[in-house]
Amino acid sequence: MGAIFKYLAVFVGIFLLTVGFSRADSQPPAVGGVLPEFELAVPRSDEHRKYLGVGGETFTIPEIKAEVVIIEIFSMY
Repeated sequence: MGAIFKYLAVFVGIFLLTVGFSRADSQPPAVGGVLPEFELAVPRSDEHRKYLGVGGETFTIPEIKAEVVIIEIFSMY
């Protein structure tokens, strides 16, 4: 009987975590909000690295040497 409660507790915990994470992503960003900090892989092409003005193995959006950066995000289900 104790094993059933243990499995039930794990299931409920996982369920609550997944619901919480899915709800966090369902809201659009606020107008004037700040883009979350994340790292991207540096392009392999020398031409693309030079265009972006980045080097190393990873970079962040603020490191791109441009007045305006347009980010297009696709959501695929």
